[in-house]
Parts: sequence; structure tokens; C-alpha cells
Amino acid sequence: MGKTKKEIHNIDGLRANDELVQKAVYEALAPKMLGACLNFISDRSMAEEVMNNGFVKVFFNIKKYKQEGSFEGWVRKIMIRESLSFLRKKKFLISDQSDAILEHQKTYQKPVAEVSEIQRLVMELPVEFKLVFNLYAIEGYSHKEISELLKIPEATSKTRLFRARKLLKEQLTTKKSNGRF
Repeated sequence: MGKTKKEIHNIDGLRANDELVQKAVYEALAPKMLGACLNFISDRSMAEEVMNNGFVKVFFNIKKYKQEGSFEGWVRKIMIRESLSFLRKKKFLISDQSDAILEHQKTYQKPVAEVSEIQRLVMELPVEFKLVFNLYAIEGYSHKEISELLKIPEATSKTRLFRARKLLKEQLTTKKSNGRF
């Protein structure tokens, strides 16, 4: 599917450093990109800072965009990488390779619950589990891609996803049994 005239105009405008086009692109994509950053960084002001830094990188590196795939997808990848970089710099992301390797559960039944409650529970997961869960379940990255992004073995990525799902399931079961769900 080809690019729309508006997308092509925006890309050309960004490449020409047109501030009005930059502002329009920012305003159009900022809500979604903030959501992407919030998947990894719980603190809203920090997530906004990361998003803004991500947009600076988008505008600075627009010449590297090859117009293969969606522009929004390209921007989203920059936001995710910026979020992970932020976490590494702040020492929130720990590359612990000593995790025991557990067999990945092939069947997982998603509990029926309100999306906002599940999102809250995901944000409460330990950072290393939350990152893998969001990259895999929300962003659609493979374990191989996650291992490259986080600089961890692929098996560790699978283990962390397994543990994240297990913790979420336990939390949901507890909430249901307490009548809070």
C-alpha cells in the first residue's frame, strides 16, 4: 500500500526542517508515542521527557527513514529504543543473565478483566518482566528481537515473559478471590 500525499508531504517537510510540519507531526503522534513510552516508564513526567527526546531524534534522523513500512511504526521504534536507553542510563534495566531457564508455557488463558486494571497490574511488575511483557505482548517483538534490544539471552526473554504472565495471573486470581475484580 502506498503512502498518502499527506504522509509524503510530511516526510518532505520534515526533511526540509519545516517547523510547522514538525509541530503538526508532533501533535498528531504525541498521544500514541507517550502511550508507548508509558508502557516502559511508569512516571508520566519521565515518559514525556523520553518522548520529547525521541521526537528530537526523529526530526534529526529523518533522512534515515527509508519510507519502507509506516512512518508511525518507525517513530514508535525510536520511542521504544529511547525508553530502553533511558532505563539503562538510570540503572532501572538490569541485564541479569543468571535467571533460571524455565520451559515456556505454550498455552496461556488470558483472564477476562478490565483493560485498565490489567495495564495497572503490568505497570506493577518488576522492571525486567514488564519490559519483556510489553515488548512481546504489546509491541509484537520476537524473543530474538527482545534479546538484541535488551542485550539478554533469548532464553532469558522467554523466562521473563513466562514469569510476567505467571505473576499477572496470580494477581488477577487474588483480586477475583477477594472480590475486587
